[in-house]
Amino acid sequence: MRNQPVKAWTKLLLTAGVGTLAVSVVAGLFAPRLLAQSATVPQWQTDAGGKMAFDVASVRQDTAEPSAATTSTNVPLGDQDNFVPTGGLFSASDYRLLNYLIFAYKIPPSQWVAVESQLPKWVEGKRYDIRARAAGNPGKNQFRLMMQTLLAERFKIAVHYEERQVPVFALVEDKKGKKGPRLQPHASDPPCSNTVPPAFGAVPKVAGGFPAFCGGVQVRPSNTPGRIDASARNVPMAIIANMLGMQQVTGVDRPVLDKTELTGMFDFDLEFVPPDNSEDDPTGPTFSQALRDQLGLKLDSSKGAVNMIVIDHLEPPTEN
Repeated sequence: MRNQPVKAWTKLLLTAGVGTLAVSVVAGLFAPRLLAQSATVPQWQTDAGGKMAFDVASVRQDTAEPSAATTSTNVPLGDQDNFVPTGGLFSASDYRLLNYLIFAYKIPPSQWVAVESQLPKWVEGKRYDIRARAAGNPGKNQFRLMMQTLLAERFKIAVHYEERQVPVFALVEDKKGKKGPRLQPHASDPPCSNTVPPAFGAVPKVAGGFPAFCGGVQVRPSNTPGRIDASARNVPMAIIANMLGMQQVTGVDRPVLDKTELTGMFDFDLEFVPPDNSEDDPTGPTFSQALRDQLGLKLDSSKGAVNMIVIDHLEPPTEN
């Protein structure tokens, strides 16, 4: 493969460190009509137990260039629920503040660039190591609540939520009752791996091209140069819809809502040429073609209410 400029989607995948970070640039996402400013936190935060804190924690700036050798985490930092219990240990190295914000507030892909655009200039280029310990064996959402408290203590972050009416895409079946060849009900054999995929490099796969690890979408460069591979095992359609709202990877410029009426858990594998790579691979499937031919799905234009997170305040971190 000849040397090429690093594409936007490649940069996003490499700087994510969780295998899933790509962004959706929704033009004017905060401009559509404000429906309400709500003091009510998302339901998952209430269900997880409300305000929590680590017993001990450290935050240190990391100046290393992100790579397979420097970037690691024992808890996947995306908005998805995939998680292997850690016995109360949280350890992440060489991640941007945006990654920790996405994790702490469970921010969906369609809001990532909108959130990043609110960050002050001093955030640019800075990456951090966070080590923390909590009593017991907390779940992933409890770790999120603890991270919120840590960010508030060290970065003085304050946020609120606003409900806005915005253009969305509805994910529906292309032909009712007919799924594509790369979308199937979850198969329990082979069993799911408990090993979280590395931040960089290929994801271990099982038969059918599905990842060995279950519960979270993995988005990586495909084995076919110039293409993207998105895949998961044992996820609901809502998670698949959420992944599709990654504009700089899929070209989809709106949040995507699951309207398929397909219930249960699914395995899927989607390979396509990202929008900014079409000249390098003109014969490969576009995102829309792959969505239809491989998964049997399509996107219909619609409108919907979206709960947006707004950053009110943020400061450089205090010393440990």
